[in-house]
Amino acid sequence: MGLMDYIKSQFLDIIQWQDDSRDVISWRFPDEDKEIKRGAQLIVRESQVAQFVYLGQFGDTFGPGKHSLTTDNIPILSTLKGWKYGFESPFKADVYFVNTRLFTGNKWGTANPIMMRDADFGIVRARAYGTFDFHVVDPRTFLKEVAGTDDHFRLDEFADTMRSRIVSVFTDALASAKVPVLDIASRYTELGDALLPLINPAVTAKYGLEIPSFIVENVSVPPEVEQAIDKRSSMAAVGNLNDYVKFQMAEAMTKGGGEAGGMAGTGAGLGAGLAMGQQMMAAMNAGQAAPAAAPAATSPAPAAPAGFPELFSPADAARALGVTESDVVAALADGSLKGKKIGAAWRITKAALDEFLAH
Repeated sequence: MGLMDYIKSQFLDIIQWQDDSRDVISWRFPDEDKEIKRGAQLIVRESQVAQFVYLGQFGDTFGPGKHSLTTDNIPILSTLKGWKYGFESPFKADVYFVNTRLFTGNKWGTANPIMMRDADFGIVRARAYGTFDFHVVDPRTFLKEVAGTDDHFRLDEFADTMRSRIVSVFTDALASAKVPVLDIASRYTELGDALLPLINPAVTAKYGLEIPSFIVENVSVPPEVEQAIDKRSSMAAVGNLNDYVKFQMAEAMTKGGGEAGGMAGTGAGLGAGLAMGQQMMAAMNAGQAAPAAAPAATSPAPAAPAGFPELFSPADAARALGVTESDVVAALADGSLKGKKIGAAWRITKAALDEFLAH
């Protein structure tokens, strides 16, 4: 090897990154203790950015294209090195290539439950996991905060480094959004889109990254909260309890015998319970309206004047028969109980009551 060949071998003529792997985020060009000569060619491909670092300080940044390293092209590095008359002599600097393409399908998940304040359930502990896509938008911040001086920073290293940081940002964003647990469980896609405006500013400022897609695949809550959600769903499905009981009774009455008979008994029992509750409420209201009146059940029927048959009103007949007044009026209307209607009032003789009971 001649002297000129040796001298040429000590300088870098072409600087480029030809690695075609899909899992490398940043890579430092191996200078092998060589210097970069004036006019060297820097080749930056699409989805790449070249970042110069001189004595621990960030220099010039180059996007895709072919660049000749001259004084005009590297003004920041010239300023850092302090060349008085421009960049004419060879120099040494670290060159980092950063992959700016979109890295998809990265998994995230909460190692510990997230404490959330919920309007429906109070304080709730929730776990969540999903996937996200990202790409580097600020190479300097990324190299400083994430990759550091690693000469071959890969995607698996990023996952270990960033998973907890992404979860931390997600937790803060979810707390700020104040999304109810009931909405989280049913609207995962909308939740991810809604959280992006809260997640991206923090991720970009802290790590030089942007997340175009953040997907929440599942949010799980403790079993007791799941049971409360199930109960609330059941109540919403039943709707009006009174209408539901009436429907059950009507359905049971259309069935006969065996198991259907048991259903009919259950429906009748529920109906009787509702009727009893309504009667108790009516009695309480009547008692409050006339507290000084004696109980109606113990009041004797009014005595008829001498020479006239003993007469009863529908209310008197109802007490005597142990039924409601409406039942007596219905019997009078269909003729099964004989009576005389005078104006709007009915009068029933004792003989008519005896005849009604005999039949």
